[in-house]
Amino acid sequence: MAKPNYSFAKRQREIAKKQKKEEKRLRKAGSDDPVAEGVAEGVVPADESTPLSLSLPKADDKPNP
Repeated sequence: MAKPNYSFAKRQREIAKKQKKEEKRLRKAGSDDPVAEGVAEGVVPADESTPLSLSLPKADDKPNP
């Protein structure tokens, strides 16, 4: 008989608990944004399947003292 993998089962419970907590947080926030709700469920909209690029400030944008 196979030995149960308790570490895997525990990790799966933790992931489910974290996902449920995030969904509850979004519900309480009253978010009507379907994209934000899709992120909690792990669903990516078709038009946003490409990675987002971050807009970082350039060296010239720093204020001079």
